[in-house]
Amino acid sequence: MAGNSQRPSRRTSNKKGAQVGSGGKRRRSLEGKGPTPPAEMRKGHAKQRVAQAKARRAQGRPQRKGGGRSSSELVVGRNSVVEALRENVPATTLYVQQFIDNDDRVREAVRLAGETRTVNLLEAPRPELDRMTKGLHHQGLVLQIPEYDYAHPDDLTASAMDEGEDPLIVALDGITDPRNLGAIVRSVCAFGGHGVVVPERRAAGMTAGAWKTSAGTAAHTPVARASNLTRALESYQKAGLMVVGLDGDGDVDLQDCDALDGPVVVVVGSEGKGLSRLVGETCDVRVRIPMPGAAESLNAGVAAGVVLYETARRRG
Repeated sequence: MAGNSQRPSRRTSNKKGAQVGSGGKRRRSLEGKGPTPPAEMRKGHAKQRVAQAKARRAQGRPQRKGGGRSSSELVVGRNSVVEALRENVPATTLYVQQFIDNDDRVREAVRLAGETRTVNLLEAPRPELDRMTKGLHHQGLVLQIPEYDYAHPDDLTASAMDEGEDPLIVALDGITDPRNLGAIVRSVCAFGGHGVVVPERRAAGMTAGAWKTSAGTAAHTPVARASNLTRALESYQKAGLMVVGLDGDGDVDLQDCDALDGPVVVVVGSEGKGLSRLVGETCDVRVRIPMPGAAESLNAGVAAGVVLYETARRRG
């Protein structure tokens, strides 16, 4: 009869309890999800919007050719990003993948970026990071290195003369390894040089690798970029500088090179090919480093360090 159903399964209460087959989901939902992420990484937070706007402005800066800026660079992978941040490589933005599995490297990268107060922290979905890195194995971390602001070759002599010193400049001919560039920048800083000149084409630039090898000295030693290295050397000669080229078959031993006593540009060629023909013909003197041992040549960074030490010793 309607209204008098005696079915035992009829529901008589709206209260919900544990159901068979829930698998403990309700219990797990009460567990903590770790520390609250920084405001810059929280979706919809005002600080994240500000950081994203800064990153967009940084990416939108125009690129200038010759003696201006290089293109920005991305450092990808957890180990590479952490090492770059440890070495104080200048960076604009640290991109962290959404829902990333935190480990010690991820936490350290976020901490180091936060301590600098100049690196924006942005959270991005994996497809976006894949697009940015063109499919590289980024492991959820991508660090953007800003464009390097190259000096003009004439700026190096001007700064030396402003300090009342004879210019000591190193020019690189055919050096394509950024680590060699970073090592030479470090030696120039250590021995009182006034800067490094690199060609605009077919040469190493100030990448993250060069920054790391320089051990922070790139922040104090300017690197200039010349559209034509031969013309830059000729301009230095007109300004009164001697151009000394390092050559294993040079005419003068290093210890006998009096040109190092005054304003000078030391030209270092690649380890394999040495100085190019035009650059070699432009040099006022070619100097060799005496090597009584069995080695036929030195690494470009080591050779530059030897010459810079001898120059600093002569100048007292």
